[in-house]
Amino acid sequence: MSAPDFSLLDVIRSRRPLIHCVSNLVSANDCANLALALGASPIMAQARQEMEAIAAASDAAVLNTGTPDEEKFRACLLRGRAAVELGQPVILDPVGIGASPWRLEWTETLLNGFAPSLLRVNPGEARALLHLESQAQGVDSPGHTDSALGGELARCLALERRAIVLVSGPEDFISDGNQLWKVSGGSPVLARVTGTGCMLSVLCGIFAAVAPDTFTAAVTAAAFWKSCSLRAETMAVRQGTGSFRVALLDAAGTLAAADCVGSVRVAPVE
Repeated sequence: MSAPDFSLLDVIRSRRPLIHCVSNLVSANDCANLALALGASPIMAQARQEMEAIAAASDAAVLNTGTPDEEKFRACLLRGRAAVELGQPVILDPVGIGASPWRLEWTETLLNGFAPSLLRVNPGEARALLHLESQAQGVDSPGHTDSALGGELARCLALERRAIVLVSGPEDFISDGNQLWKVSGGSPVLARVTGTGCMLSVLCGIFAAVAPDTFTAAVTAAAFWKSCSLRAETMAVRQGTGSFRVALLDAAGTLAAADCVGSVRVAPVE
């Protein structure tokens, strides 16, 4: 059993873990500001030549393969291996892997090169990794994914890759291949702002840096992010997605543990 542990928010704000993000061009700024809002310290180093040095100074790594090139994939491979050697949490966010065979091939090279602590994917990315029809549209996973299917994707991918998997969407599913948890609720506006999946991956890295285990970190991050979206929707009511995006950062910086309890639904799936 692994219910969310929102007391970790106070731990993050007192400890200020250093989170190394190999991010993408679209979401790097938002990811860095989200980490700062939560109380963590981001470093957005990209160069392959400094991966090992940055790893030694960091508390967790978040590797995002969006807007990729070969040099970035090689940097992620070095960083992932360094994290494993250090016993450090490493979150892999294989953005848009269904967009091209080249991107999928490189992502599988990463997965064969090191074992991530957590894979954070949308349903289309999960299907691509499982070599099913991805139903992806660029880097997005459009349309509705059946709730039972989302859970099955998380469980199957976790078993195949021997990693904790978070399949995010209107309902988030977290599985280690054995237990499966569902996080539901939050604001539908979240899906209309680019980079919110990338930001969730960074939250997973931040919580993993201070949590007793990665599964607890993933469930807590998913529940916290949906709680942030509810607060943001209230703050930015009728002001559009730009205001909602800013309100997400404000919510991440101001929500306390007590604000999150009961705001979304979190439960194990039998």
